[in-house]
Amino acid sequence: QVQLVESGGGLVQAGGSLRLSCTASGSTFSINAMGWYRQAPGKQREFVAGISKGGATNYADSVKGRFTMSRDNAKNTVYLQMNSLKPEDTAVYYCNRERFYVSWPWGKGTLVTVSS
Repeated sequence: QVQLVESGGGLVQAGGSLRLSCTASGSTFSINAMGWYRQAPGKQREFVAGISKGGATNYADSVKGRFTMSRDNAKNTVYLQMNSLKPEDTAVYYCNRERFYVSWPWGKGTLVTVSS
């Protein structure tokens, strides 16, 4: 069973940057499109960014131009570079398969807090 471990969250001031990482166990990582998601307090989990197995990316409108998703298949890892952070980006961030596919078990996520 695939296990997902997210890291890299923290407290940052508005306008700052963070880089999140997510490592997946299992040998099927490289053939899967992956996504980053986030869940703010009191809200439903939402899609943030996705990347195909070949590296093509797509983003939610709210993060387009500020966030960049990438992957390293040799390391079974996806990344989310977050720049120009805003207080509304505060959430727990998760990775999983891209939104059009059945999810793997969710990891614990990593908390990002953006202060104003």
